[in-house]
Amino acid sequence: MRVALVSLDQVWQDKTANFARCEILASEAKALGCALLVFPEMTLTGYALDASLAEPIEDAPSLRRFGELARQYDLEVVFGAALRGEGDARPRNTLCAALRDGRVDAVYTKLHPFTFAGEEKSYQAGQELAVFRAGGLRLGCGICYDLRFPEPFSAMAPDCDAFVVIANWPARRVEHWRVLLRARAIENQCFVLGVNRIGQDGNGLHFEHSSLLVAPDGEPVQPIAGQGELEVFEIDPAETPRYRAAFPTVRDKRFMLYRRFLEAPQ
Repeated sequence: MRVALVSLDQVWQDKTANFARCEILASEAKALGCALLVFPEMTLTGYALDASLAEPIEDAPSLRRFGELARQYDLEVVFGAALRGEGDARPRNTLCAALRDGRVDAVYTKLHPFTFAGEEKSYQAGQELAVFRAGGLRLGCGICYDLRFPEPFSAMAPDCDAFVVIANWPARRVEHWRVLLRARAIENQCFVLGVNRIGQDGNGLHFEHSSLLVAPDGEPVQPIAGQGELEVFEIDPAETPRYRAAFPTVRDKRFMLYRRFLEAPQ
């Protein structure tokens, strides 16, 4: 199957301009034979801590637009949005999935708000892991800062063919991003789809091209098509169980023992 990773040059807090670009890239992905299209964190706004940009999850215009996009181009689309549920004290930094039939699901809330930037003051932390099916893959979810915490990925790994991590990860720490994507793949012996933005945001932060597909052995996969913001990769979901069977580190993890270590009094 073919997957398109989009290193979107996000226009700061301009949902209309960003969605127009997403439409163009979806058309390109379809023409290149892709089944799955992945955009960066907070796709239509950039990583903005302005909670007023959040949309009500029950009737979010952004969710509707991506649902229509997925149906129009017969693609499954992963994207990010700031959403507020009924009764939420603060919005949620969310990974969403739009399916070919137009259905859209707010799949996952970021577990680890980026406290270095004060994200926890604007967005509430998630409490649940999430694995979902899209483009023929069983995908475990992460958003940006989550990548620095290996435990959730380890917990999801037995149920996943791949992880998808959407981000706005600045250039000044981009080597951490690349290393951690490879580390999560090596630790869990599955594909990792890391999708980061490019350009400059409204805070003056610069972002360089660093979207990456990593194979279960930890090696970066080279794109087979596309250029600029959009790159296309070939994935065989069967590669994950084959690699795990040949070199069974995921099977050998001792979760109950690790739990005892974590719960033991210091």
